[in-house]
Amino acid sequence: MGFDELAVDASRRLRHALVAAYGPDVGGEATADAVAYAWEHRDRIEAMENPVGYLYRVGQTAARRLMKPGRVLFPSVPEHLEPRVEPGLPAALMNLTEMQRTCVVLVHAYGYGQTEVGHLLGVSPSTVRSHLDRGLTALRDALEVAHESR
Repeated sequence: MGFDELAVDASRRLRHALVAAYGPDVGGEATADAVAYAWEHRDRIEAMENPVGYLYRVGQTAARRLMKPGRVLFPSVPEHLEPRVEPGLPAALMNLTEMQRTCVVLVHAYGYGQTEVGHLLGVSPSTVRSHLDRGLTALRDALEVAHESR
């Protein structure tokens, strides 16, 4: 895969993951920083086994630098989305750990598989599953939603 294809694929996946972790504003800026880093170091990035996972870490560093105390990562749900989105969801997501929030959003909002999320985040699929289970349990408790049996 050439750098152009890598950049397009990485940019989309990084944006999903970083927005899931840090919200649309910080996540978007962190994605831009990670893609710019990839361009500057493209020879090294292309040679990596998991370049997107590495660039996710670059994006995390950028996001943490961009974070300001008290910054709202997930703004309230716009009125036109309220029938489809639980209004308490943004606040409930913020009460999850960063990893739980990222796993829940990537799997349930973007439809990524647990193996793909693990590869992107640089962790095992079982670690993703653990964070996903804990995150969903916390969301159900916060939103007072009964867990349905499979």
